[in-house]
Amino acid sequence: MANLLYDFRNLTRHNRDGSQATQKARQSTLVLVSSQLKELGFNQLRASKLKLKHVKKLIDLWQIQDLSSGTIKNRMSHIRWVSEKIEKPHMIPVDNKELGISNRKYITNQDKSIDSNLIEKIENKNIKLSLRLQKEFGLRREESIKFNVDYAHQGKFIKLKNSWCKGGRARQIPITTTAQKELLIEIRNLVSNSSLIPQEKRYIEQLNAYNYLLRKEKISKAHGLRHLYAQNRYKELTGFSCPAGGGKVRKELLSCERALDKQARQVISQELGHNREEITGVYLGI
Repeated sequence: MANLLYDFRNLTRHNRDGSQATQKARQSTLVLVSSQLKELGFNQLRASKLKLKHVKKLIDLWQIQDLSSGTIKNRMSHIRWVSEKIEKPHMIPVDNKELGISNRKYITNQDKSIDSNLIEKIENKNIKLSLRLQKEFGLRREESIKFNVDYAHQGKFIKLKNSWCKGGRARQIPITTTAQKELLIEIRNLVSNSSLIPQEKRYIEQLNAYNYLLRKEKISKAHGLRHLYAQNRYKELTGFSCPAGGGKVRKELLSCERALDKQARQVISQELGHNREEITGVYLGI
């Protein structure tokens, strides 16, 4: 086994940060990185000797391959993870612009929510409840599959375990609607104190079943349920629709509306599990 790949595998084996999806993505990226660095001539490189010059060579290669800035940024997040584990946290500039990586271009004010009635096409009870969690609480796919109501339900809010969440970032989401309360009751009635993964299955098996049923029913963008949650929550917090939901764009808002807009975006960003308010533009428009 090549030295660098061996080192990367040791790092990921002994540092299981983040959700299973994050760990799997990290492992795939680091296998690719070790292979590409070898192709670039760094045959005897060890993880401890990784330097900025190696990272820049990778970025140059990815840009030649015409990869999107989003893909490159995702890969960079895994390389930054390595730099922390090898005790070189300042090896890579914090700002991707310093590395020649452009900003993502994904805010269009287009409504990316989906018709929640599509959920009714799913006959599997556990998977249908997972989809409804995405709609009513804005959960990600993995969070909704691993959801355990006995752990999560905390009275006036639900608490998500760090092992369910992207990046291992646990969070809380308030319970504000009747639909949310009814959903939690339905989940408890079905699985009691267990998760929505049937006891005879592992997470990956339930994930495969989830993906199969959605493909079968031609539901290609279940992530749109998170968009639907964000839009509904925005209206609940502000009293008016967001730009992606047919409301006024930000520059048209009155000063009092701008204050509500900013506050709502900060709240929704946290509830969706993001650290930056700007990311809400993807869900709500600008």
